[in-house]
Amino acid sequence: LQVILHPLLLQKLNSLRNKIGNPIIVTSGYRCTVHNRELGGVKGSYHLFGMAADIYAPKIALKELLKSAEEIGFSGIGYYPENNFLHLDIRLAGPARWQG
Repeated sequence: LQVILHPLLLQKLNSLRNKIGNPIIVTSGYRCTVHNRELGGVKGSYHLFGMAADIYAPKIALKELLKSAEEIGFSGIGYYPENNFLHLDIRLAGPARWQG
């Protein structure tokens, strides 16, 4: 089994954890193409390249986590309040924000 994790993603996740002073739970990180398809992930997802993670932080409101992720400088941020998680990525194509 091969797992890919971009070092910049790890660095930013660690910075986010330090900023909020609480653990971060990664619910989805690197995905192979089969698993990405099973989850309904988009073709070319940053998860396929180890450049994205879906996360939440116990005891931290999702809006507070969102604000902190923006301050850390994640370039892609998806806000999913109904499922209580953020999609964070380090895309190079410029910033992207969306709500799911």
